[in-house]
Amino acid sequence: MVLQNSNFPIGVVNQVIGRSFALKGDDIDTDRIIPARFLKCVSFESLGKSVFADDRIQLNGLHPFDLPQNQGSKILIVNENFGCGSSREHAPQALMRWGIRAIIGQSFAEIFYGNCLALGIPCATSSISTIQEIQESVTMKYEQIYNLDLQKESLISPAGNWRIKLEQGPREMLLNGSWDVTSQLISKNKELQNAKLNIPYLNNFNIDAKPKERSY
Repeated sequence: MVLQNSNFPIGVVNQVIGRSFALKGDDIDTDRIIPARFLKCVSFESLGKSVFADDRIQLNGLHPFDLPQNQGSKILIVNENFGCGSSREHAPQALMRWGIRAIIGQSFAEIFYGNCLALGIPCATSSISTIQEIQESVTMKYEQIYNLDLQKESLISPAGNWRIKLEQGPREMLLNGSWDVTSQLISKNKELQNAKLNIPYLNNFNIDAKPKERSY
């Protein structure tokens, strides 16, 4: 299994372009995505290599995340209720650090969906028949490049085009970049520094201290 070292999502996410592969099965829970023994990690950095660790051991190299043709893929096609089970944020972290940048499925567990949004990973949905058609396409034509276009709500490729759907709120957050709280804080550093001067316990409780404009 080759880990993907491409940049993590940041700012506006209006499309995800790359190869795709299918992971079939309903109710794939977070304990399967990243087994509990890996939750003791100090940071998320090493989780990518442990994604679906137990499933991959059982399949002895034949798991979709181990197949050579799937290495480097960015879009994962799943089925119903993906990410159910415990609320561990390690699950989308493991998928992202393996290289996944978008997931398309029939439905997603609510907390998993929110944890993916917090990382800038779109979770799009479509009907059972459409998902099955996409899964067949990405399996038979794994070399094709697919474009998940959030603006058009479509999955586009030489192999075919499919309508997908994203919830309005998360879609708008991805398209305008407001999902990325860290970048927003960094961009407002001057305002934050000035606000800090108005907080007594950050200024030795000098309540007479007045905010000062700072140049950067």
